[in-house]
Amino acid sequence: MAASTSKVKTGSTVRLDPELRKELSEGLASVGMTINGYFTMAAKQFLIQGKVPFEIKTAPKVERVTFNDKTRKAIVRAFAEEEGLLPNTAKTFDNTDEAIKELFND
Repeated sequence: MAASTSKVKTGSTVRLDPELRKELSEGLASVGMTINGYFTMAAKQFLIQGKVPFEIKTAPKVERVTFNDKTRKAIVRAFAEEEGLLPNTAKTFDNTDEAIKELFND
């Protein structure tokens, strides 16, 4: 009796954030692949190469911004005014000349 050449496949579950799954699915579809096909290819390449088959990079570092006390308070006040927690005290102007005059007289 000849041995069967078909392989039995085992199911696996990969949990992904819905937005990540959507972006991944769309990106892979643009190159003619499915998520399942991608993970199968990555697994096979891992076994062939004996390593993760792609370079793993860290996200670029975002410089932490710190504000002086006056700026921090202005930001907090603006959010509070926007949410209706404080009355809106922002000055309004009828034209740009008035706004520029106020800006440079401060």
